[in-house]
Amino acid sequence: MSAVLETRGLLKRFGGITPTNEVSIKLEKGARRALIGPNGAGKTTLINLLTGVLEPTAGTIWLDGEDITKVAPHQRVRRGIVRTFQINQLFSELTPLQSLALSVSAQLGISAQWWKPLGHDPRVAPICDTLLRQFHLDDVMNQKVARLAYGKRRLLEIATALACEPRVLLLDEPVAGVPEGERQEIFDIINALPADVSVLLIEHDMDLVFNFAKSVTVLVNGAVFAEGDVQAISNDPRVKAVYLGEGQATQQTTPDHASDHARDDARARP
Repeated sequence: MSAVLETRGLLKRFGGITPTNEVSIKLEKGARRALIGPNGAGKTTLINLLTGVLEPTAGTIWLDGEDITKVAPHQRVRRGIVRTFQINQLFSELTPLQSLALSVSAQLGISAQWWKPLGHDPRVAPICDTLLRQFHLDDVMNQKVARLAYGKRRLLEIATALACEPRVLLLDEPVAGVPEGERQEIFDIINALPADVSVLLIEHDMDLVFNFAKSVTVLVNGAVFAEGDVQAISNDPRVKAVYLGEGQATQQTTPDHASDHARDDARARP
């Protein structure tokens, strides 16, 4: 199958630090790909490059065969690349219904009509109703986001991303900070995402990775360390060494380099 999203030799340098080191990956239509690696491996930097938050030092990014390396972040969203964040970026004083109405209105191209009430267009309400039910938010749709359980906030962020009708959805640690008892609901929702949406999942929770992903890319020191299906990656002794800190992979991932990448990832986040 042809790639929906592809990077070719993607490189990012900050002085002497290289958080993304000639990364070439392909994401096919409908893919369920996990992006994993130890802390400081450059995962979030890669997502920031894909979404246009950062400009690469070298290399290119392609969407459906079109070079989008120089395309602005908001235009990438319009073309179908949408992301969520490790720390949710929601409006705390809005309700889930209002949040979704804003996203849907933006996708329909009517959000700039500030003189008209939110949701005036008859197309908005049915889409919001569907998303509220799909993401189990209909019972809290009129509560302010600030009062929602954290798991519900994570679901709302994914719902607002889906309201943008993505072709590629980048999920950056969707269960980070979510209590154990609330994670299964998020697992179930993510597993039920539309089949035609290509998903790249960054996650440290291996239960979610191995239950969701069909293929896995492992990053170490900003470079692709291993790729394959879930079974192959889970049984790869080199990958186990990266996570357990044993053997040759430990020598490749020194504490100094790991801390440098971790600082860069933190600086690169918007």
